[in-house]
Amino acid sequence: MLSQKTRYTIRALQHLADRHGQGPVPLAEIVAKQNIPAKFLTVILSEMNREGLVASQRGRDGGYMLAVDPAQVRIGDLVRMTHGSLALVPCASRFRYERCDNCVTEAECRLHHLMLHLRDETARILDAVTLAQPLPEGLNST
Repeated sequence: MLSQKTRYTIRALQHLADRHGQGPVPLAEIVAKQNIPAKFLTVILSEMNREGLVASQRGRDGGYMLAVDPAQVRIGDLVRMTHGSLALVPCASRFRYERCDNCVTEAECRLHHLMLHLRDETARILDAVTLAQPLPEGLNST
């Protein structure tokens, strides 16, 4: 399950992507339109600033803006930045692998193989979606 932080991050950056090239977006606008608590949003945008995805401008006409082209920001990368992994179990994580507690060997564990497949398919889908193109063809017809 995606964390609240991950969902807020995606919504906030999608809002900035929708306004890309139009100048700074006030924090209050993102808070109101995306229903994100201001303190939480400030922390998220600060973290995204450190990652190089968001820039800020101070002053009366200040706010936040994407620092990169929205087509360069993959949803999968945002999930990895804020959630840590796309895997549902630790033994299927590509970058944060841990052997599962109280498990049989991975060679014998059918759940392990299923979770590897699920992780790879999740990565394939989320890495195909950028802030410039919220849903690839075919995904919005469910």
